[in-house]
Amino acid sequence: MSRRGEAVPFAFIAEADRFRSNVTPPPRARRSFRQVAGSALVGLTIVAGLVGAVVLGGPALTDNQLPAREHPAAAESR
Repeated sequence: MSRRGEAVPFAFIAEADRFRSNVTPPPRARRSFRQVAGSALVGLTIVAGLVGAVVLGGPALTDNQLPAREHPAAAESR
């Protein structure tokens, strides 16, 4: 027999959604210019590597084989 008629078996679970902590997280430290520039440089290096891989690997993936001749050139001179 529940006093409140709640659907949960334990009262602390029902009250957990109303609980708010008064503890606030400490403010984040600001990143220095070097840290921001370093992160940007790492990101730019990764993007440049991916673009370079696509540019250099693209020709290897194309199907531009020369058509095979039916008669070799040596057979035509006979």
